[in-house]
Amino acid sequence: MTLNKDISIGHLACAAAYIIFGINVVVCRDIATDGGISPIVLFSMRALVAGGLFWLLSLFTPKETVPWKDLLRLSGAGILGLLLPQLTFLYAIAHTTPVDLSVMSTTTPIFTMFVAAIFLKEPITWKKALGVALSFGGILWLILQSTFGGNGASETEPIGIAFCFANYIVFALYLGTCRNLISRYSVVTSMKWMFLVSFIISIPFALPHLPATDFMSVPSYVWWEIAFMIFFSTFIAYYLIPIGQQRIRPTLVSMYGYLQPIIAIAMAIWTGMDRLTATKVLAAALVFTGVWVVNRSRAAAIPIKKQHN
Repeated sequence: MTLNKDISIGHLACAAAYIIFGINVVVCRDIATDGGISPIVLFSMRALVAGGLFWLLSLFTPKETVPWKDLLRLSGAGILGLLLPQLTFLYAIAHTTPVDLSVMSTTTPIFTMFVAAIFLKEPITWKKALGVALSFGGILWLILQSTFGGNGASETEPIGIAFCFANYIVFALYLGTCRNLISRYSVVTSMKWMFLVSFIISIPFALPHLPATDFMSVPSYVWWEIAFMIFFSTFIAYYLIPIGQQRIRPTLVSMYGYLQPIIAIAMAIWTGMDRLTATKVLAAALVFTGVWVVNRSRAAAIPIKKQHN
């Protein structure tokens, strides 16, 4: 496989994954409000089924031996890349509107920039600092209007904003620190261990919620949305993300996050789940302008080592 083709596959994989994530924002809002299932139980279901699919798939792919040292590292990657991002997202979507969450999600590349500056020694220039200031100005405007705008209970809550930023920070840490580890093994090998560890860790937290969960009362359409969340948003998307990680730089992977708000906002407005106001347009304009300024000041590209799958 030529290097250009390898990189193109990485871009396509990231694009497809973030389109799925965009649809998932609206799907998970329904699940969070109508499903009656706690986020930790939902995560355990995701990790169990998706992890099982990766283990099943591993029976038909070349076997790879993972030393104990890397198993421990993959465990940490599972916490940073699966457990914490998925949990914080599920808690966030229950307390934010899809449009607000999607606008705030565009700051992920900025967090990734800071992680790259710390771990990959990419310099932070004055243009990057200006871009960060513009983006956070937009976020602050959105937060103030959403939480104090007096538009009713459907508006974003401060706890939802906190979970949003926790989600972006931990996923930026995952993208910025785990790339070399993920590149050592095939996607299937990495994911099967990461999901297994994440599921095991989630069990003691999920068990206390099971007696209060009435699975029989969950509407049928919510079960279809849960099926989409588990198969497409978890198994397929998390199969695609490592393919991108192995082939393009972490900052480029995070840049595909801009597809997520576009898809999510379009779907939320189309389904009547949310509305686009002048305030949100202004906030989004500031955020995107800030991220554009940051992107214009990218440091020199980090060489990509070709990996084997």
